[in-house]
Amino acid sequence: QLQLVESGGGYVQPGGSLRLSCAASGFTLDYYDIGWFRQAPGNEREGVSCVLRNNGNRYYADSVKGRFTISRDNAKNTVYLQVNNLKPEDTGSYYCAVHRYPNRCSLHPNDYLHWGQGTQVTVSS
Repeated sequence: QLQLVESGGGYVQPGGSLRLSCAASGFTLDYYDIGWFRQAPGNEREGVSCVLRNNGNRYYADSVKGRFTISRDNAKNTVYLQVNNLKPEDTGSYYCAVHRYPNRCSLHPNDYLHWGQGTQVTVSS
């Protein structure tokens, strides 16, 4: 059974950092293109970043460029999202998912499958 598990969220002050993890079980993560998303209460789920499996190309939403970095460690079957210089508007549940088509990277939630349960990030002073 394909399963993704997010972890690493927490409560941080503005300007703080976290490293979010997306660990896979039941399948080999390096065969897939992976996206990170977030959702704040009352808001729609929005794409944050994605990484291609074949060449490691990465894409980011404009709101997080220069602050967030997506990476993958195939040996650990895990994709990471390093989030730096956090702002209150970054607060939300963060999710990872698998793109439904090979060699695709997009920030549209409808393009993805096998969502994890999410990890909560709260940025507040």
